[in-house]
Amino acid sequence: MPEASAASPVKVPLFSAARERVGDFEVAGSVFGRVGDNSILHEAVRMQLANRRRGTASTKTKGFISGGGKKPWRQKGTGRARAGSTRSPLWRHGGTIFGPQPRDYSYKMPKKAWRHALCLALSDRAKNGKLIVVESLELAEPKTKAANAFLAALGATHALIIVGEEDGNFFRAARNLAAHKVLPYVGLNVYDVLNHEELVMTTRMVKAIEARLSRVSVEPPEA
Repeated sequence: MPEASAASPVKVPLFSAARERVGDFEVAGSVFGRVGDNSILHEAVRMQLANRRRGTASTKTKGFISGGGKKPWRQKGTGRARAGSTRSPLWRHGGTIFGPQPRDYSYKMPKKAWRHALCLALSDRAKNGKLIVVESLELAEPKTKAANAFLAALGATHALIIVGEEDGNFFRAARNLAAHKVLPYVGLNVYDVLNHEELVMTTRMVKAIEARLSRVSVEPPEA
């Protein structure tokens, strides 16, 4: 997987806590301005969906069905086909051949590939004007109605909001919104970025994500 090139910074809209545009905000081109083969996005989403599968589907083979221990009729002389058990897969109420059994569907893709896919997803939102950066996610009161009004003022219709520990009030206020999803900083992933129209985060979260995806060791932002 190729490393990120020294791309020039990308400018995105910056909004104040009062939901007023105050100018532009520069984000790192190595994270929010990356280009590459988008097929890796498919691989990342496929991995995430596979890892979410419970893998509990189970069918009964011949050995798991009760009964059928006695031979239905003698081997020869009846004019009928040979049969050894009424639980044969060929019979009604018989076992299932090659049916699904409980299994683990999860797997991992290389870390560099996953990081590259996440950068491509973030870059797509920045390039198409769907990345909304705000100075703060503070609310006058931690109410769902207030969070919904906040996002509506930003023009967000189906947004993924990335929050840190300092945004606890907004997280509690927005987690019940049906049209939006609020996600902790540590849970940022390709599927949720691509599954929402807009991406909303604070300037603090932008810097934390840039440090994380630029291979710089950084602790999650503290309150």
